[in-house]
Amino acid sequence: MSEAHNTADVTHLDIGAEMKALGRRAKRASSILAIAGENQKNEALQKAATALRSSLDRILESNAIDMAGGKEKDLSKAMLDRLLLNEDRVEAMAKGLEDIIALPDPVGSVIDAWDRPNGLHIERIRVPLGVVGIIYESRPNVTADAGALCLKSGNAVILRGGSESFHSSRAIHACLLQGLEAAGLPGNAVQMIPTTDREAVGILLRDMNDTVDIIVPRGGKNLISRVQQDARVPVLAHLEGLCHVYVDKSADIEMAQSVVLNSKMRRTGICGAAETLLIDKACVDTHAAPLLQTLIDFGCEVRGDELLQGINAQVKPVTKEDWTTEYLDAIISAGVVDGVDGAIQHIAENGSQHTESIVTDDQAAADRFLNEIDSAILLHNASTQFADGGEFGMGAEIGIATGKLHARGPVGLEQLTSFKYVVRGSGQARP
Repeated sequence: MSEAHNTADVTHLDIGAEMKALGRRAKRASSILAIAGENQKNEALQKAATALRSSLDRILESNAIDMAGGKEKDLSKAMLDRLLLNEDRVEAMAKGLEDIIALPDPVGSVIDAWDRPNGLHIERIRVPLGVVGIIYESRPNVTADAGALCLKSGNAVILRGGSESFHSSRAIHACLLQGLEAAGLPGNAVQMIPTTDREAVGILLRDMNDTVDIIVPRGGKNLISRVQQDARVPVLAHLEGLCHVYVDKSADIEMAQSVVLNSKMRRTGICGAAETLLIDKACVDTHAAPLLQTLIDFGCEVRGDELLQGINAQVKPVTKEDWTTEYLDAIISAGVVDGVDGAIQHIAENGSQHTESIVTDDQAAADRFLNEIDSAILLHNASTQFADGGEFGMGAEIGIATGKLHARGPVGLEQLTSFKYVVRGSGQARP
């Protein structure tokens, strides 16, 4: 079966056979990509970036089909924003590929080296993971980011985007294939599951442990839960972003307004968007009113506790469920806490270990917040929307890992590698 499929190309009866074949193709391609030189991989990325720009009209036409389908499905405003592509976003994808080109190739780099008393020289060297399966929801730009990061880190990848973004992702994937083939690398190094049938995901998780080395899910609770339950290979989980901003009593009010507003409203549909605002009870009289009004003036619905409802009549009552809801919309939960202790306790009880920010001029309070909260990313006097691999100088990211094994935080090139030990001797034999 050819690599270019329509949705109808893979029927329910032959999904299993096609998925197994896709895995075998990826495994063969991974052995070639693992030893490909940096220049060849960079050439593929540059050709793919060029293809993205030259294919703008086709990509936008494909996205229009997905957007129409999303509206028919009554997707939320936030989900439609995630799905939408325009000229600027396509250019951002192309620029993201060029940013990855500029990053050093991690494959083959020596992480550490040492000599033993018996003369053995030991090196720990970065190597690709192998075949990566990436399951993500309705953000078609992930197709470019994930494909490019896996390519540069020497991994073959099997992509499974959300059904809502199927046509957009196919158009982007075609550009990645152009880049690979132009550089003399196997197109099977970056494959996209050619059907929206959910059974394909089940097969990827349960029945392909002989060809797939790791699964990377990027999405909400339901997706992550299914992947963690069904996968028979290691999972690098990217859980929801229940991000918090805590405004301490010593916070500069203008800085606090800027950080809170940007954290929530710059882009409400990304995992780094703040979903909860916590205000120190010691500064409620001075800080709460301007913070609440700033959010409301910019169109954000605020759901707050009784104290905040009393300060601003436009604040709606907050429920217990709100504290653990990732809105991905212009809605924020807000509450008053007893200083940094209260903020730490609230985040521990309600957070998802993704990203939290403290706004304060008190270094001791900041240090406690940064040291005692167990989240992947912690910020001081900065917006939670900096929780992004590109902003960390990593070129791009597959997502923000919220687990603790192998990788945590933005998953970029280095996080898509493992390592091996190379030991050089001169005839040593162990006594």
